[in-house]
Amino acid sequence: MYSPALSPAPVARPQGAPAAPLRRRSGLGLDPRLREPGGQPSARPNHGAQQLRRPAPAVARPGTAPRPESPVQHSPQVRAVLAHISRIAPAFVPRQLLQDRRHVLIAGTSGRTPVVAKALARPGEDLDGMERFQREIAAHRAFVRHRPPVRLPKLVAADSDRCVLLMERVPGRPAARERHPSDTPTPGEVRAIVGAIRALNLWRPPTGVFDRPLDYTREIARYHALGLLTDRDTSDLQQLLHGLAHQPWQFCHGDALLTNVLLAPSGPVLVDWEQAGWYLPGYDLALLWTVLSGDTGARRQLSQIAQSTGTLGRDAFLINLILVLMREIRLHDVPGAGEEQRILIRRLHEDASLARRAVRAAVGTR
Repeated sequence: MYSPALSPAPVARPQGAPAAPLRRRSGLGLDPRLREPGGQPSARPNHGAQQLRRPAPAVARPGTAPRPESPVQHSPQVRAVLAHISRIAPAFVPRQLLQDRRHVLIAGTSGRTPVVAKALARPGEDLDGMERFQREIAAHRAFVRHRPPVRLPKLVAADSDRCVLLMERVPGRPAARERHPSDTPTPGEVRAIVGAIRALNLWRPPTGVFDRPLDYTREIARYHALGLLTDRDTSDLQQLLHGLAHQPWQFCHGDALLTNVLLAPSGPVLVDWEQAGWYLPGYDLALLWTVLSGDTGARRQLSQIAQSTGTLGRDAFLINLILVLMREIRLHDVPGAGEEQRILIRRLHEDASLARRAVRAAVGTR
């Protein structure tokens, strides 16, 4: 652009001589857009320095429509959740709505920290969900004092009364998008996930920090009453359970689905800790065995790990496996199931028959 400071010195002309006509130079002088109709140059000055500046943002005129709100704030349910979050984290800025179902998940920032806010959609109406959510908050608070040997999101803030949890956002992708995925992770990823679960199961937090979420005797009786377990199944399971009366329990995640595992650059990250606590050994392994139906190698590895501690470890794994399979059948075997779901139900019943035979064989060796 033209700059007076870089222009050549003016040439002196005799007094009274006519001024030389303005000539356009390439890249210098007048902007051809600044000409008057008829071809004459405009009298407006050419402020080169000002033309280098970016134009000022347009100011909204009266009567124009306002800019649309962020999609994060469209749902009244999400608005209520954001109000609860602001009570415990005033610096929270929502960026993306990840989920708006029973649980609301919102990605955002708190200061400079990427975070994820998790909240129960209707805590006043969902009493069971409220109890589970409060258990998850209690688990995260316990992990602040007693750090487990696995990677998990750090706690930022929480409100047990309103069921709101603010956690560190860990970069990564879920190991699976579905509860029973058709495409399982790679063998290396499965080994990393199993390694993280085993490290967690070997951890011994202080006594009294976590409780026992599962009442085995009551669960066996419940599935028997629903018709999912026969009289013989119930008798066999009770016999195995009696033999484990003095077996030490094991700390488990309690909901070790692939959907609750993030594959981060630093390794697997476990999320959703609402079922964490003490179980008979092998509960997490039994759950992984159930959802990894398309990976026979992973199932073989999980069975070998469960049996590596002897007959007691094997019996505990089989009890857990039966109860997990019964829960999955009850969850998915509902009226109106589609073809894909019917295939899953059939596969679950086949796995249950296999587990029953293993339980009967274990009872026969006692």
